[in-house]
Amino acid sequence: MSQLLTSRQADELHKAMIAYLTASKLPSSAAAMRAELNLGEDVFDPATTKKYEGLIEKKWTSVVRLQKKIMDLESRNSVLQSELASSTPTSRQNKDPVAWLPKSPARHTLQSHRSPITCVAFHPIFSSLASGSEDQTIKIWDWELGELERTIKGHTKAVLDVDYGGPRGNTLLASCSSDLTIKLWDPSDDYKNIRTLPGHDHSVSAVRFIPSGVAGGSSNLLVSASRDKTLRIWDVSTGYCLKTLRGHAEWVRDVCPSIDGKYILSTSDDYTGRLWDVSIANPEPKITLVGHEHFVICCTIAPPSTYPHLATIAGIKKPPATSPVEFMATGSRDKTIRLWDARGTCIKTLVGHDNWVRGLVFHPGGKYLLSVADDYTLRCWDLTQEGRCVKTISDAHGHFVQCIRWAPSVIKELPVNGTDGQNGEANGTPKKNAAAGGEAQIRCVIATGSVDLNVRIFAN
Repeated sequence: MSQLLTSRQADELHKAMIAYLTASKLPSSAAAMRAELNLGEDVFDPATTKKYEGLIEKKWTSVVRLQKKIMDLESRNSVLQSELASSTPTSRQNKDPVAWLPKSPARHTLQSHRSPITCVAFHPIFSSLASGSEDQTIKIWDWELGELERTIKGHTKAVLDVDYGGPRGNTLLASCSSDLTIKLWDPSDDYKNIRTLPGHDHSVSAVRFIPSGVAGGSSNLLVSASRDKTLRIWDVSTGYCLKTLRGHAEWVRDVCPSIDGKYILSTSDDYTGRLWDVSIANPEPKITLVGHEHFVICCTIAPPSTYPHLATIAGIKKPPATSPVEFMATGSRDKTIRLWDARGTCIKTLVGHDNWVRGLVFHPGGKYLLSVADDYTLRCWDLTQEGRCVKTISDAHGHFVQCIRWAPSVIKELPVNGTDGQNGEANGTPKKNAAAGGEAQIRCVIATGSVDLNVRIFAN
């Protein structure tokens, strides 16, 4: 028989076999093998035996695990091949990214957290998903494979929000917590904690990287919202707090920056939303959104792809010129979602959820708004039909659904002198003008997190 192993590999295998026989209390067999191989006590001493003990079992179990993974992939490939073979030009349901909506059951249910999940965030380039929990940990998952990659520990109280972003070409993960701090983690260095930002006087409830655009800077800025009634803007590279925004009368729950980084939308327990112009030296609320009848928990800024549909709802014949903040959405404990225009006028109230609205995200294609709530559901609102609820996933989770994020769009054919190293934006909205030369390709992937301890991935 031809020798497949090198002499060194064969030597390692022989030693592992002898160690296995010794550990299995088969001394005669071990001694016979050592004699045939001419391995004396000087070569194969007790220390060497200890070194190779268990090696065969490890190799064996890893091979079995890889075989299982190969079988799973082959099975998935077979299903995909079957779908491809049976598809026709007319069977376009769920194929067009612009029209895609999530459906049950979820592709993956990710389980590992020991307390309610509060937040999720997608890596802008890789298939990594971060989730934060009241168990004080952040977990990093491979959302394509549905596998846990690592657990990050550092916060001493509940993790309330996470977000990916950062300086050009160097994606970071930011997290905030009830322990009053914001922490920055480096994914390229095994998620090492590279900086802790103290300064808030109460729980930090939301954190977002601000896209490049302010004074020509790269994505070095971070905004945080806190129960101390303030918003703070931080310089990621130095850790300094650059600005403190005061205006809300109660706990600031959520924050969302515009795609050009010039504006910030925030919501609060004072029943209002506020839009801030942060491009000026002393930011002030540009508009205040008044209308909700309870705490305003979540918010998002509409991407330009939604403007034609939202303009119709607002009664505007001609869609507005593309600008960073023409329309916004907020969700509240009053169980409603409100759509707003740039003047602070409520253009539509979406009624349908039976409990507190917890999270909002606009479909990158522009036709839909998706929401999650404490009524265990995920709902899809059609902006081309005056905001009618056209789909409800009633079994999205087995308990309150606390967060939702859309995977960032992939930017194809980026120019060499591109203005940013990011591949996507918060809430999955494609970059304005598709990164000034790159084509934005929508990824039909949504992540949700719940009090039922599960993270779910809905994907095409």
